[in-house]
Amino acid sequence: MTVLEDRIEMAEESEELTLDALFESLERTTPEGYKVEIVEGAIFMTPQRDTHWEIIADIYEQLRTKFPRKRVKSDVRIDYPGHLNGFCSDVTLIAEGAEKTPGGLWRCGDVEFVAEVISKGTAHNDYGPKRTAYAAAEVPVYLIADPYQRRCLVHTDPKDGDYAVSTRVDFGTDVDLTGTVVDLVLTTDDFPRD
Repeated sequence: MTVLEDRIEMAEESEELTLDALFESLERTTPEGYKVEIVEGAIFMTPQRDTHWEIIADIYEQLRTKFPRKRVKSDVRIDYPGHLNGFCSDVTLIAEGAEKTPGGLWRCGDVEFVAEVISKGTAHNDYGPKRTAYAAAEVPVYLIADPYQRRCLVHTDPKDGDYAVSTRVDFGTDVDLTGTVVDLVLTTDDFPRD
């Protein structure tokens, strides 16, 4: 191992420990009903809103018609590429047969689908740094549900750190994911609007 490779490995280990330490500290101080994420080293704490939760629950329930509970997650920390990216995505689909790391986390390389529901205070994360991190991790399908704009954006086909295909779908129109690893149609008729 060269000195450079050794330093890169040490830096990667140090970053993981830093994320772990940050989350451990935040778990002790976060009020009930708040979601905490670390995006590019910045800590974001947002309260759970009713509209936000209803969309999450709807997506979760639709995924559960096809996938077992053990594969569909909500607000579970997964670390992604980039500087200090520890996300607790609204809905995540984990690959069949995936196993947690020795530290008890799911690997971003085992994520097949992510859905984020927009909150006003953190929308820039979902449209910007999170999209970049999900593409870098080659998450096959990234869906953004935006109750303010009353639409979904579906990002697919990650290549070279970005998504090659982005499709806009208005609420009330089905989101056809049959050509993806998800292989189902999500209905948005019941998604509430803000």
